[in-house]
Amino acid sequence: MVIFDHPSIFSTSLSLVSVTMALHQNETASKMAKHNGETSSHRPALNGNGEIKSDQAERFTFTHEPTLEDIRHMQAEFTDERNWNQFHQPRNLLLALVGEVGEVSELFQWRGEVAEGLPDWTEPEREHLAQELSDVLIYLVELAEKCHVDLPQAVLRKMALNRLKYPASKVHGSAKKYTEYED
Repeated sequence: MVIFDHPSIFSTSLSLVSVTMALHQNETASKMAKHNGETSSHRPALNGNGEIKSDQAERFTFTHEPTLEDIRHMQAEFTDERNWNQFHQPRNLLLALVGEVGEVSELFQWRGEVAEGLPDWTEPEREHLAQELSDVLIYLVELAEKCHVDLPQAVLRKMALNRLKYPASKVHGSAKKYTEYED
């Protein structure tokens, strides 16, 4: 089933939403950094001595805004303005999400292993990835909304479950599935 009569219009519209969200995010991060007297919105975690924690010295962090609720609200407005709710049912959103994950996969296809931070990628390649990842997130958040799943709360529950399944004392440095560990 085709979700929209004009998929290219929808794709372009989602890309514009992604650009708008990125601009809003950068503006918010810049304001927050200026307010806090910082030059960067990405700050590493510090240990008790004020030193950067060694395991997080190079760890990337997200800005604080927009929140998942902000993203949900922006997409709901975007969809309402276009009368697209009739097309945005869970099954259709899931299929669109899978399609967007495929587009992210295409960007990595045939590249072999890719280093964290994508040092060998050009700026246009990074921006293309950012747009496709934004599409994935937008569809994921909208799917959660349509299924009435409070995603942030679900993440908290899932992380608590993962901590039980994968205690650090048993799994540190191993990629085994939780069913493979001995008690």
